[in-house]
Amino acid sequence: MTQKDKRVAFSIYLYLGALFITSLVVSNLIFQKFFYWKPFGDITIFGAPLFEISVGILPYPLTFLITDLISEIFGKKKANQVVVAGIFASFFSLGIVYTSSAVSATDWSPVSDAMFKDVFGNTIVAVFASMMAYLLAQFVDIQIYHFWKRVTKGKYLWLRNNFSTFSSQFIDTFTVVLLLCSFGEIPWSLFYGLVISGFVFKVFIAFLDTPLLYFFVYLLRRRFNLKIGEEILLD
Repeated sequence: MTQKDKRVAFSIYLYLGALFITSLVVSNLIFQKFFYWKPFGDITIFGAPLFEISVGILPYPLTFLITDLISEIFGKKKANQVVVAGIFASFFSLGIVYTSSAVSATDWSPVSDAMFKDVFGNTIVAVFASMMAYLLAQFVDIQIYHFWKRVTKGKYLWLRNNFSTFSSQFIDTFTVVLLLCSFGEIPWSLFYGLVISGFVFKVFIAFLDTPLLYFFVYLLRRRFNLKIGEEILLD
């Protein structure tokens, strides 16, 4: 690979990392708004309407698509580096929110202290719960992805993408809902319903992102003349 190709590959890795970190941080900041996906009518699971879920779940599946893409093209080490960077960015954003909450708003401020607290007051708990779930789920996702990549010798991309995502998304959903219920942010009566609804939604999104993964992997392999299973070494 030429030096020019390596520079292009590094730029792609950098932008993928930026998208990953942005999606992760935003999902932690907007989690307190819940929405209901109307096409499913009045279906309920354990007392919770199906797909009555936090808007924070919308950008979150993108993080798993990106780590799978990085794993496929740049390798396990680079995928783990992005995960660690995401953790750092989330706690850094938490520090900014905490500092912003500590200073008093002026009388003419469009956003009062009370309003700011209503929106971001539970961010610390949410970020902690999300980070614990995220840390466990992402590393599980990467480990399972590369396990199936070795077993299939780089073939059957759909298999490792979906198997790794399904497992990690269940761990993530179960853990974050468990912690939020334990901290009193969500009533226990909604626990099973939110876990099942969140997991089913993420599985649905995982099926949708498989063609996208194939598409981007195809483009990158073609651009850098990569064989099946071959990775770009940026170090």
